[in-house]
Amino acid sequence: MNYILTIAKKEFAGYFKSLSAYMVLIGFLVISGWFFANPLFLSNQSDLRGFFGIAPMIFLIFIPATTMGLVSKENNTGTIELLTTMPVKSYQIVLGKYISAIGLIAIGMLFTMIYPITILHVGTKVDIGAMALGYLGLFLLAGVFTAIGTFTSCLTKNQIVAFIVSFFICFFFYIIDAVLFFIPSGLGVIFQYMSVNYHLSTISKGVVDSRNIIYFASMIFLFLKLSSTALEMKKR
Repeated sequence: MNYILTIAKKEFAGYFKSLSAYMVLIGFLVISGWFFANPLFLSNQSDLRGFFGIAPMIFLIFIPATTMGLVSKENNTGTIELLTTMPVKSYQIVLGKYISAIGLIAIGMLFTMIYPITILHVGTKVDIGAMALGYLGLFLLAGVFTAIGTFTSCLTKNQIVAFIVSFFICFFFYIIDAVLFFIPSGLGVIFQYMSVNYHLSTISKGVVDSRNIIYFASMIFLFLKLSSTALEMKKR
């Protein structure tokens, strides 16, 4: 656990030593803020539907941008060889880097709490339960996308390649339920279960099914396990 926390702290601090963290946070807040404020000021509609609707698509861009350098940067500079020869296991490296990235994303989501505060300030009633489930769904989605980004960063030395591959894998799992009519009915249920959007929409509707939680946890575990395996292969 000490190795994991040490790596996580180092990586998290590294984000703020460059412009990357600030660019990600500002870009996320500007775009999400626009979709929250637009109906509030133009249509006099004060709710979070615009934010919850656009946030997953923002994640498709900003999470791969956050994770693309987690391991690929070290692959490129050669420091990954030094790290893997230290008395630290591959899964500890992966978890440390994953925690740092999810921590940065959590900070971005924390800043968006100004949206429900604004709605309360203008006198609109807010369904606290629905809002909490909406944020829970977004955080679980961010967890899956971050695990995918961590995995793709382990595969290449090129950060741009890691970004592109991560984007397309995330996009595949997000969009797959939109093409179910092309899929034979017997396979439709399987592909629907694979869709992160299907599970996210279920939670956003106020239905917390154990299958949804198991799905998100399994996806995170799968891609972190693949990341650890990729590092083990490099070590050998």
